[in-house]
Amino acid sequence: MAQELSPESPFKEEVQKYLEESGVKETTDEILGPFSEITNQILEAMWNALLPGSPFSSLSWELLTFTFICAAVFWFSRKGRGSKDSTGRERPAKNLLQYLFPKDIYTHQSARVDIGLYLLDRGMFPIWFALSLGAVAPFLERNTIAGFEAMFGASPAIEPTVAWRLFYGLVSILMVDAIFYWTHYMMHKTQIGWALHKVHHSAQVLTPWTRPREHFIVGPLWALGPAIGLAISGGIFAWVFNGNITQITIVNVGIFSVLYALNGNFRHYHVSFRYPRSLELWLQSPGMHHTHHSYLEKHWDSNLGLVTSIWDRMMGTIYIADKYEETPWGLAEKDQREYTILKDNLVTPVKEICRILRGRPKEYPAQSSPDLTPRNSTDLTA
Repeated sequence: MAQELSPESPFKEEVQKYLEESGVKETTDEILGPFSEITNQILEAMWNALLPGSPFSSLSWELLTFTFICAAVFWFSRKGRGSKDSTGRERPAKNLLQYLFPKDIYTHQSARVDIGLYLLDRGMFPIWFALSLGAVAPFLERNTIAGFEAMFGASPAIEPTVAWRLFYGLVSILMVDAIFYWTHYMMHKTQIGWALHKVHHSAQVLTPWTRPREHFIVGPLWALGPAIGLAISGGIFAWVFNGNITQITIVNVGIFSVLYALNGNFRHYHVSFRYPRSLELWLQSPGMHHTHHSYLEKHWDSNLGLVTSIWDRMMGTIYIADKYEETPWGLAEKDQREYTILKDNLVTPVKEICRILRGRPKEYPAQSSPDLTPRNSTDLTA
């Protein structure tokens, strides 16, 4: 076994030869987009060592530690304000430990479900990774480059100056943001999409582990969206610069990943992190996502963007709450009781999809059930 995993393994050489012959791994002199080239590098690395956890992940120890440091600064500067309890109400903390790790948040049943869904997400990650970055992104890049060559001829081979690099990064972010918004919009506005997305919105408390709280069926969709946006922009600028933009892309994606990972932690964290209102009209603050998770009707289907508020303003889905506005998290009571424990979150969406496809109306249990909204769910955490 050790021999087969070593760099000199004949088995690895055979697989590498197969990848080259099948076209999965590019070996020609044609212009390659950054994701095709990155995929080549990753395929090589995956045979040389186990794929480590990404340092850009929002749940890496480095970024989690930085998140808590930022939250500690907020505690000092706000004099204990800005932390919310399990009901979504602001609760001034008496001490720093209560501010960072309130017991009612981290012992809540919803937080335990987060962990279970996170572990499942990590287990499925190689599949989504292979589908998005390993297959779809290189395919789109090659065809984008071929399309530009067919329409406009040979690459102009523009020098990638700092200004051009920044422009490339901006275009990439806007494309990913647009795809995310419309994917998210359809998750809220279609029956099947909402049946699946309820898993994420069934979180009754917000922790950094809430971000990957999704049904495993949705994994490919969220993975493909950014891959499509980045691959198309990568293909366009690979043609503009005549290739050789892999390092630029890695820097752009790396910067974006780090910023979003930190931002993403506060999007799903009980400590509110808001921007000035004038800035929130253009950029999504983490606190705006707190509002998005609220079960109050006035907050429904609001703040669907990832980075910018542009699409929310265009579609009328923006909601800028007051600084410490109450945002009780979770679903309406009749839905929450069907999406509370881990098993519910895995099985109920499948049942819902089958019901929708059969054209049957939604029926809720007639018997009285305990109120499982965040306001009344604390005794479930024992």
